[in-house]
Amino acid sequence: MSLAEDQNRQQADLWNRTNGPVWVELQAVLDRMLEPFEARLTRLAFPGEGRRVLDIGCGAGATTLAMAERLGPAGLSLGVDISGPLIEAAGARAASAGLPQARFLQADAQTHAFEAEAFDAVISRFGVMFFEDPAAAFENIRRAAAPGAGLAFVAWRSPAENPFMTATTRALAPLLPPQPAPAPDAPGQFGFADPERVRRILVQGGWREVRIEPLDEPCVVAGQDLRAYAMNMGPVGAALREADPALREKAQAIVRSALEPFMDGQVARSTAACWWVTAKA
Repeated sequence: MSLAEDQNRQQADLWNRTNGPVWVELQAVLDRMLEPFEARLTRLAFPGEGRRVLDIGCGAGATTLAMAERLGPAGLSLGVDISGPLIEAAGARAASAGLPQARFLQADAQTHAFEAEAFDAVISRFGVMFFEDPAAAFENIRRAAAPGAGLAFVAWRSPAENPFMTATTRALAPLLPPQPAPAPDAPGQFGFADPERVRRILVQGGWREVRIEPLDEPCVVAGQDLRAYAMNMGPVGAALREADPALREKAQAIVRSALEPFMDGQVARSTAACWWVTAKA
């Protein structure tokens, strides 16, 4: 088994056994936090009513559903994710919303045999930074895009530019097991921080007219959402999931202190430092 194949297996296991169920549980919290990006993608990447859109790393389906509403009943909004729990939740949401044009597929977009030249647009909201072989992944996705189809996605910039996203991990580091620093280009939340690397990946994948622009999006998170997010997501959530009550109580106090600089009354305010990336097939 190659290193990429092993990393791919690890990602699939992570999103099906651990991360996926947590994201399902926190679906409403995450949707509220990330709604500005959903609005931007569905507005700027909309290919026209009745068209076909592929949503990569769709999670619990918020962007897929929002695009499906815009496409109308003659269109298709296909959400793809490696996580079975997230795809199941997304399908239930589509059925509840009465949106048959929103469909979901549990698959690895890096290797799945999509129908060739089938989609008029490809979108992703923070779903493309986890590929073990991103150039191969984007080449595979490009084959699914019709000639001239647009690609649009948002990805995080560096951890240093996103102190809100890393505040709790840094504050709780003394309480948690030592974590080796990931390589800058390792799959993960900040895996696309280097814009030149992103450009190379897309060009290698056969995309053209690549544009990478900084996007600084003001974010407001309600206090009750913030507590749920900070204590359950990412490395902190993984470390505290099996922690004893005393450690969790201590961690909660540390988290409250770490997030205090971002608080404005009952909400937390921050700026999400991202890349807005577009290209053509």
